[in-house]
Amino acid sequence: MKLDLHTHTTASDGVLSPEDLVGLAKKSGLDALAITDHDTVAGLSEAMKSAMDHSIQIIPGMEVSCVASGIPCHILGYFIDYKSSIVTAYTAGAIRAREERMNRMLDRLADQNIIIQIEDVIREAGPERSSLGRPHLARALVRKNYASSITDAFDKLIGDQHPAQMAIDALGATEAIRLIRDSGGIAVWAHPRLEVLDKLLPELVAVGLRGLEVYRPKSSPQHILALKTRATKMDLLVTGGSDWHGPGLGVDLGRFYVTDDDVNQFLREGQLLA
Repeated sequence: MKLDLHTHTTASDGVLSPEDLVGLAKKSGLDALAITDHDTVAGLSEAMKSAMDHSIQIIPGMEVSCVASGIPCHILGYFIDYKSSIVTAYTAGAIRAREERMNRMLDRLADQNIIIQIEDVIREAGPERSSLGRPHLARALVRKNYASSITDAFDKLIGDQHPAQMAIDALGATEAIRLIRDSGGIAVWAHPRLEVLDKLLPELVAVGLRGLEVYRPKSSPQHILALKTRATKMDLLVTGGSDWHGPGLGVDLGRFYVTDDDVNQFLREGQLLA
């Protein structure tokens, strides 16, 4: 079985609709796909319906923005009950927080004489979007000729180290993991950075973290080994995914995947394997 456990749609900052993403995943040879949009589950119903037509397994998920010991991080929630009142209440608040953050970032760009209106960002996000993210802003910056590409926009204007960047008003890690667990899900730390791994991991595990995203397209063998070593030591699940956002924005969908052997225990806990 070939799986990609980290993908995004137009419900957040991906390029393809849930239906089109599912169709491309099947065409690309994947057997299972986790859709993990940022702080929203708006694309999951459409993806589930499309999966029935394409005979592909969809794992319902969400990538939750949070803060642990003052450090921003993302927690992937897998096998969540995405129709639950808990998730619905969270996503409604998170969408509002992301729009407020975007307006503040636009104000900071205006202070640098870079004029982008919120309508420009919404236009780039498209009618299917649920939450706004920096890739939408990056596309608006390219369209307005403030940057030559999305990568250039991040490098010069809205990357983590630039004045316009603002952290999302996010949950604490305890609340984020509780949200996932209370909605029946498995909490996995997305793309953990080695420089903060040992500082944050005990804290996250103590409040219910269940796994680490170990396998990623650009991860070195040393990086993978370090994460697998920590996972084994702390009895954590391992997962992997491409963090796919769209064609031309990284590895092609289906070129990177994990197998059921790689993530066997994860699939068992999610009751996809006996």
